[in-house]
Amino acid sequence: MNAHNSVSRRTLLTGGLATGFLLAFHLPLRAAGNEPAQRDVTEGKFAPNAFIRIDETGRTVLMMPQVEMGQGTYTSISAVIAEELDADWSRVEVQHAPPNDKLYANPTFGLQVTGNSNSIRAWWLPLRKAGATARAMLVQAAASQWGVEPSSCTASKGEVAHAATGRKLGYGELALAAQGQTPPKDVTIKDPKDFVLIGQPLKRLDTPEKTNGKALYGIDAILPGMKIAVIANCPVFGGKLGKVDDTAAMKVAGVRKVVVLDDAVAVIGDHMWAAKKGLEALKIAWNEGPNARISTKDIWDDLRKASAKDGAIAKSEGDIAKALASGDKFEAAYELPFLAHASMEPINATVHVRPDACEIWTGTQIMTRVQATAAQAAGLPVDKVIVNQHLLGGGFGRKLEPDMVIAAVKIAKQVDYPVKVIWTREEDIQHDVYRPVYRDQITASLVDGKVAGWKYKVAGSAVLARWLPPAFQKGIDIDAIDAAVDAPYDFANFHVEYVQVEPPAVPTGFWRGVGPNNNVFAVECAMDELARKAGKDPIEFRKSMLTKNPRMLAVLKQVAEISGWGEKLPARVGRGVCVQPSFASFIATVVEAEIDDYGEIALRRITSVVDTGIAVNPDTVKAQIEGGLIFGLTAALYGEITIDKGRVQQSNFHDYRMMRINETPKVEVIVVKSGEAPGGIGEAGVNAGPPALRNAIYAATGVALRRLPIDRKLLAAGKKA
Repeated sequence: MNAHNSVSRRTLLTGGLATGFLLAFHLPLRAAGNEPAQRDVTEGKFAPNAFIRIDETGRTVLMMPQVEMGQGTYTSISAVIAEELDADWSRVEVQHAPPNDKLYANPTFGLQVTGNSNSIRAWWLPLRKAGATARAMLVQAAASQWGVEPSSCTASKGEVAHAATGRKLGYGELALAAQGQTPPKDVTIKDPKDFVLIGQPLKRLDTPEKTNGKALYGIDAILPGMKIAVIANCPVFGGKLGKVDDTAAMKVAGVRKVVVLDDAVAVIGDHMWAAKKGLEALKIAWNEGPNARISTKDIWDDLRKASAKDGAIAKSEGDIAKALASGDKFEAAYELPFLAHASMEPINATVHVRPDACEIWTGTQIMTRVQATAAQAAGLPVDKVIVNQHLLGGGFGRKLEPDMVIAAVKIAKQVDYPVKVIWTREEDIQHDVYRPVYRDQITASLVDGKVAGWKYKVAGSAVLARWLPPAFQKGIDIDAIDAAVDAPYDFANFHVEYVQVEPPAVPTGFWRGVGPNNNVFAVECAMDELARKAGKDPIEFRKSMLTKNPRMLAVLKQVAEISGWGEKLPARVGRGVCVQPSFASFIATVVEAEIDDYGEIALRRITSVVDTGIAVNPDTVKAQIEGGLIFGLTAALYGEITIDKGRVQQSNFHDYRMMRINETPKVEVIVVKSGEAPGGIGEAGVNAGPPALRNAIYAATGVALRRLPIDRKLLAAGKKA
């Protein structure tokens, strides 16, 4: 699809929605009893592997190993399987896979998890082979029935055909016979030139039910006899519950029970209003503990002090000391704050604990970890815990944590009916697992207009040390240095260090964009400052050091042309550029912005050129870059979580702002046609926006901001950083 002629998301939202635009295929997200999907039943079906189920009617159900949280994974993964299966796309349905690391572990992580923009990257070959194997077995079944060689048969749109005799059999007719075939040891997957589905702008499978209200998110679960619980966690990190007076709460109509936990209290009611009013009526005394003295200033003081130390060496090439001693020296430090996830669907989980079993309804990015931790909280064997996966109303890394389910299980253990536990928006924001604060220090030298030496030090929390300890080796968090050790430029003398600095008491976790969040920002901001120091145009400066990175160089050249780079702009209007190789995709972005005399920022235009290898669904690639840009720019303009007396100060969208539609400019995304293996795309746009905007501000005002969110006071006319 030509990017210039496509329907924009803005047009769609402001009246450009045609009646036929929402046509898509059935996605079975509702089932009897309000469960998210049917159980995985293989009896009477062709089930050659964990991913494909075909019954005698030809109904084709594809089991999804990755979760859908708005990123289009279900449609793209289905297309990958269906392409090699040669399925009839109009009859494809998808179903959430159950928790099972043996069958559905992400090939990269070794456990059933969705994150790091790797759903397509990780499953690209395994799922193609799964589809091709099933197709070969169906062809074998047809060939045996006809008494011909399998090589004389072809498959297309859910049928096997024998051209010489004109015979055809549908997959449904072959299902039981194919089940008895021996899977081939080696299977041939398609040449990309023969793709029918992959590379096409496929309509999202989840769109119809998301627009007509039938789709079920975790918060939509409704069970017979279910009650609603609202929770209040200790407002101070690490604090405990002291005393609770529930006299007034129990008098609220509809309140059923007050549940006291070690560090929280919950009120169960017949409905949300009763539970919420009951919670408000509680008189709670908290044991705040030693963390009640912690402030944002303390955390930044500790981080800055620790960042002065030598770190663990992640990568070192050339003679960095000699290189830095020569040429024109540059030093800078870049800082990023704590950020909350603030998913549109607040944290929730529905749980029914019985003496011999526990059943959970939720939307999670890590099903098997939820199952295991819920089993521990319930005091049951893992095989007695059922996890029903739902659509996620946003994840962004927050739902890589099982804490909301653990709390819900502890509450549900105290009653004999199902309980849906909902965190209010305030609880969600004030008890998040936050994007870490980071401080990145860069020392570089310029010789003959190019970077001769580059020393880079990342200081911040090691999320992997907690979340996946085997991935934390020799003092290095490989996520924290992502996009730093693999910076795209030709730096002959290159040195990267990592200093682990854990903020006291504040829980840290993955946030959309993960490690490249801080590193792309620091690298690209420094490159603009170095370009100015060298007296060069920022794009020309980068191009001179991308000679060994042809894919990055190509997208940079294209974005310069499309964005009108170099064309004259009015006063206090600037263009900024960012290039990044994160998640095995190559992206160049230009942001055009205007800064008024009071430091307020108006985004005028955003252009992004993306080489993500083979784009399974180009429309999804565009949508994810658009959404990621808005997500990242929101953080750059407004995002910061601050701490006072051990408490998060922000509580809702009035003080943890989102970018609004009237603040969003025209966004143009161009997807490069490529034959390379697919890269990740769900988080790349998040990392592109902030440095490109900062560099646009730098071009417009001369102010070199080195910290986010943007400080408008520094941008007022006549001010300098």
